[in-house]
Amino acid sequence: MVGVSCMSGCPVRCKFCATGQLKKWRNLTAHEISEQVEFILRKNPSVDPRKSKEFKINYTRMGEPFLNIDAVKHAIEIIDSRVPNAHHYISTIGVRGADFSWIKGNITLQVSLHSLDEQKRDWLIPYRRKLSINELGEIRTDSNLKTTLNMTLVDEADFDIKRLKQSFDKDCFFVKLSPINTNCVSNANGLGEGVIDQQNLV
Repeated sequence: MVGVSCMSGCPVRCKFCATGQLKKWRNLTAHEISEQVEFILRKNPSVDPRKSKEFKINYTRMGEPFLNIDAVKHAIEIIDSRVPNAHHYISTIGVRGADFSWIKGNITLQVSLHSLDEQKRDWLIPYRRKLSINELGEIRTDSNLKTTLNMTLVDEADFDIKRLKQSFDKDCFFVKLSPINTNCVSNANGLGEGVIDQQNLV
Protein backbone atom coordinates (compact mmCIF):
# COMPACT_ATOMS: atom_id res chain seq x y z
CA MET A 1 0.00 0.00 0.00
CA VAL A 2 1.22 3.49 -0.87
CA GLY A 3 -0.24 6.62 0.73
CA VAL A 4 -0.12 9.76 -1.39
CA SER A 5 -0.85 13.46 -0.96
CA CYS A 6 -2.98 15.48 -3.35
CA MET A 7 -2.08 18.85 -1.82
CA SER A 8 0.82 20.52 -0.09
CA GLY A 9 -0.87 21.56 3.13
CA CYS A 10 -4.65 21.45 3.55
CA PRO A 11 -7.46 23.99 4.11
CA VAL A 12 -9.73 21.53 5.98
CA ARG A 13 -7.78 21.71 9.27
CA CYS A 14 -9.07 18.62 11.07
CA LYS A 15 -8.48 18.87 14.80
CA PHE A 16 -6.21 15.80 14.92
CA CYS A 17 -4.18 16.44 11.75
CA ALA A 18 -0.83 18.25 11.76
CA THR A 19 -1.12 19.18 8.07
CA GLY A 20 -3.47 22.05 8.82
CA GLN A 21 -0.82 23.96 10.78
CA LEU A 22 0.97 24.82 7.54
CA LYS A 23 0.24 28.48 6.80
CA LYS A 24 -0.08 27.98 3.04
CA TRP A 25 -1.42 25.22 0.84
CA ARG A 26 -1.62 24.44 -2.87
CA ASN A 27 -2.97 21.72 -5.12
CA LEU A 28 -0.47 19.22 -6.48
CA THR A 29 -0.43 18.43 -10.19
CA ALA A 30 -1.40 15.02 -11.51
CA HIS A 31 2.26 14.24 -12.17
CA GLU A 32 3.27 15.31 -8.66
CA ILE A 33 0.66 12.90 -7.29
CA SER A 34 1.56 9.95 -9.54
CA GLU A 35 5.29 10.57 -9.03
CA GLN A 36 4.88 9.72 -5.34
CA VAL A 37 3.97 6.18 -6.34
CA GLU A 38 6.85 6.02 -8.82
CA PHE A 39 9.24 7.26 -6.13
CA ILE A 40 8.25 4.49 -3.71
CA LEU A 41 8.61 1.85 -6.42
CA ARG A 42 12.05 3.15 -7.42
CA LYS A 43 13.17 3.03 -3.79
CA ASN A 44 11.92 -0.56 -3.49
CA PRO A 45 13.08 -2.31 -6.70
CA SER A 46 12.31 -5.76 -5.27
CA VAL A 47 8.60 -4.87 -5.17
CA ASP A 48 6.71 -5.64 -8.37
CA PRO A 49 3.13 -4.32 -7.99
CA ARG A 50 2.04 -6.32 -11.03
CA LYS A 51 2.60 -9.53 -9.03
CA SER A 52 0.37 -8.46 -6.16
CA LYS A 53 -3.30 -9.40 -6.04
CA GLU A 54 -4.14 -5.74 -5.43
CA PHE A 55 -1.77 -2.79 -5.30
CA LYS A 56 -3.44 -0.33 -2.93
CA ILE A 57 -3.00 3.41 -3.32
CA ASN A 58 -4.54 5.50 -0.54
CA TYR A 59 -5.19 9.18 -1.18
CA THR A 60 -5.02 9.82 2.55
CA ARG A 61 -1.95 11.92 3.22
CA MET A 62 -2.00 15.71 2.82
CA GLY A 63 -5.05 17.34 1.28
CA GLU A 64 -8.71 16.75 0.45
CA PRO A 65 -8.89 14.95 -2.93
CA PHE A 66 -12.23 16.48 -3.93
CA LEU A 67 -10.72 19.98 -3.67
CA ASN A 68 -8.24 18.94 -6.37
CA ILE A 69 -10.35 16.40 -8.18
CA ASP A 70 -9.25 16.96 -11.79
CA ALA A 71 -5.62 16.34 -10.90
CA VAL A 72 -6.56 13.28 -8.82
CA LYS A 73 -8.52 11.78 -11.71
CA HIS A 74 -5.64 12.39 -14.11
CA ALA A 75 -3.17 10.87 -11.64
CA ILE A 76 -5.33 7.75 -11.44
CA GLU A 77 -5.21 7.46 -15.23
CA ILE A 78 -1.41 7.78 -15.21
CA ILE A 79 -1.00 5.20 -12.46
CA ASP A 80 -3.45 2.76 -14.06
CA SER A 81 -1.48 2.92 -17.31
CA ARG A 82 1.63 1.78 -15.45
CA VAL A 83 0.12 -0.46 -12.74
CA PRO A 84 -2.93 -2.22 -14.21
CA ASN A 85 -3.93 -3.92 -10.92
CA ALA A 86 -3.88 -0.75 -8.82
CA HIS A 87 -6.86 -0.08 -6.55
CA HIS A 88 -7.40 3.54 -5.58
CA TYR A 89 -8.92 4.51 -2.20
CA ILE A 90 -10.10 8.13 -2.29
CA SER A 91 -10.50 9.63 1.18
CA THR A 92 -12.88 12.56 1.63
CA ILE A 93 -14.71 14.54 4.27
CA GLY A 94 -17.64 14.65 1.83
CA VAL A 95 -17.25 18.03 0.14
CA ARG A 96 -20.64 19.56 -0.66
CA GLY A 97 -21.35 19.51 -4.41
CA ALA A 98 -18.83 16.74 -5.11
CA ASP A 99 -19.57 14.29 -7.92
CA PHE A 100 -19.21 10.66 -6.80
CA SER A 101 -20.51 9.10 -10.02
CA TRP A 102 -16.98 8.33 -11.26
CA ILE A 103 -16.20 6.18 -8.22
CA LYS A 104 -16.44 2.74 -9.81
CA GLY A 105 -14.53 -0.47 -10.47
CA ASN A 106 -11.02 -0.23 -9.03
CA ILE A 107 -11.75 3.09 -7.27
CA THR A 108 -13.25 3.05 -3.78
CA LEU A 109 -14.47 5.90 -1.60
CA GLN A 110 -13.40 6.38 2.02
CA VAL A 111 -15.49 8.85 4.01
CA SER A 112 -13.98 10.62 7.02
CA LEU A 113 -16.81 10.31 9.54
CA HIS A 114 -15.01 10.31 12.92
CA SER A 115 -18.16 10.97 14.98
CA LEU A 116 -21.87 10.19 14.69
CA ASP A 117 -22.68 13.36 16.62
CA GLU A 118 -23.13 16.17 14.09
CA GLN A 119 -21.83 18.93 16.37
CA LYS A 120 -18.79 16.90 17.39
CA ARG A 121 -18.04 16.08 13.75
CA ASP A 122 -18.31 19.78 12.86
CA TRP A 123 -15.77 20.55 15.58
CA LEU A 124 -13.39 17.79 14.50
CA ILE A 125 -13.71 18.78 10.82
CA PRO A 126 -14.23 22.57 10.81
CA TYR A 127 -14.68 22.84 7.05
CA ARG A 128 -18.08 24.40 6.36
CA ARG A 129 -18.80 23.09 2.86
CA LYS A 130 -19.22 19.44 3.79
CA LEU A 131 -22.13 17.02 3.72
CA SER A 132 -24.12 16.21 6.85
CA ILE A 133 -24.03 12.72 8.32
CA ASN A 134 -27.38 11.83 6.76
CA GLU A 135 -26.22 13.16 3.38
CA LEU A 136 -23.09 11.03 3.60
CA GLY A 137 -25.35 8.01 4.09
CA GLU A 138 -27.02 8.73 0.75
CA ILE A 139 -23.76 8.32 -1.22
CA ARG A 140 -23.79 5.40 -3.65
CA THR A 141 -20.96 4.25 -5.90
CA ASP A 142 -20.27 1.51 -8.42
CA SER A 143 -16.97 0.50 -6.86
CA ASN A 144 -15.97 -3.15 -6.57
CA LEU A 145 -15.94 -2.56 -2.79
CA LYS A 146 -18.23 -0.95 -0.25
CA THR A 147 -17.62 2.64 0.78
CA THR A 148 -15.46 2.83 3.91
CA LEU A 149 -16.57 4.89 6.90
CA ASN A 150 -13.33 5.89 8.59
CA MET A 151 -13.68 6.75 12.26
CA THR A 152 -10.71 8.09 14.18
CA LEU A 153 -12.42 7.81 17.55
CA VAL A 154 -11.60 10.47 20.11
CA ASP A 155 -13.93 8.95 22.70
CA GLU A 156 -16.51 6.18 22.88
CA ALA A 157 -19.44 8.62 22.76
CA ASP A 158 -18.55 9.37 19.12
CA PHE A 159 -19.65 5.86 18.14
CA ASP A 160 -23.45 5.48 18.20
CA ILE A 161 -24.54 2.15 16.73
CA LYS A 162 -28.20 3.22 16.48
CA ARG A 163 -27.33 6.37 14.54
CA LEU A 164 -24.94 4.36 12.39
CA LYS A 165 -27.69 1.92 11.40
CA GLN A 166 -30.16 4.75 10.77
CA SER A 167 -27.85 6.68 8.45
CA PHE A 168 -25.79 4.02 6.68
CA ASP A 169 -26.91 0.91 4.78
CA LYS A 170 -24.72 -2.05 5.76
CA ASP A 171 -24.89 -3.30 2.17
CA CYS A 172 -23.19 -0.12 0.94
CA PHE A 173 -20.83 0.82 3.79
CA PHE A 174 -18.45 -0.76 6.24
CA VAL A 175 -16.67 0.81 9.22
CA LYS A 176 -12.96 1.14 9.92
CA LEU A 177 -11.98 2.31 13.41
CA SER A 178 -8.60 4.03 13.38
CA PRO A 179 -6.22 5.26 16.10
CA ILE A 180 -5.18 8.87 16.51
CA ASN A 181 -1.64 9.42 15.28
CA THR A 182 -0.75 11.82 18.06
CA ASN A 183 0.97 15.06 17.03
CA CYS A 184 1.32 18.66 18.15
CA VAL A 185 -2.10 19.62 16.75
CA SER A 186 -4.04 16.73 18.29
CA ASN A 187 -2.27 17.35 21.60
CA ALA A 188 -3.03 21.09 21.48
CA ASN A 189 -6.71 20.24 20.98
CA GLY A 190 -6.70 17.88 23.95
CA LEU A 191 -7.58 14.76 21.98
CA GLY A 192 -5.22 12.42 23.80
CA GLU A 193 -4.59 9.01 22.24
CA GLY A 194 -8.23 8.25 21.39
CA VAL A 195 -10.11 5.00 21.89
CA ILE A 196 -8.37 2.66 19.42
CA ASP A 197 -5.03 1.23 20.49
CA GLN A 198 -2.74 1.89 17.51
CA GLN A 199 -4.35 -0.50 15.07
CA ASN A 200 -7.10 -0.31 12.49
CA LEU A 201 -10.22 -2.35 13.25
CA VAL A 202 -12.45 -3.25 10.29
